[in-house]
Amino acid sequence: MTARLNGAQPYAVGLFRMVVGLLFACHGAASLFGVLGGAMGSHGGTIPAGTWPGWYASVIQLVAGALVLLGLGTRAAAFAASGSMAYAYFDVHQSAALWPIQNGGEPSVLFCWSFLLLVFTGSGAFGLDRLFSSRPAAEENRTSQPVAA
Repeated sequence: MTARLNGAQPYAVGLFRMVVGLLFACHGAASLFGVLGGAMGSHGGTIPAGTWPGWYASVIQLVAGALVLLGLGTRAAAFAASGSMAYAYFDVHQSAALWPIQNGGEPSVLFCWSFLLLVFTGSGAFGLDRLFSSRPAAEENRTSQPVAA
């Protein structure tokens, strides 16, 4: 059973990457363009261009989310996204209360740690990163698997 699960790992990581990237890009699109409920939740609206930090965070969300969704420059895009969510949590949420459940910061924390995981795992299967990789996919899979003790 473990061998089957290990063999499916690149596909699970790839699907995880696509879902997280899509959700993150949707946040950016909502804030920048007023779609999907807009920046103000169900009231609609957009964040004014150039305002700090909201507009810049929304651009990072849209661009990094799209890159992660496509699996293009995944590690760098995920690193930027993770950092932006860490900033969002500590600057916006953490001052309100200690725990994310109390301060409304759960989405920021989950996105931050999800993207940090992708920094270390890479794009997994289905990513465009593989098209531009200098190593063959078989060699990459062999070197990314942990050594059994």
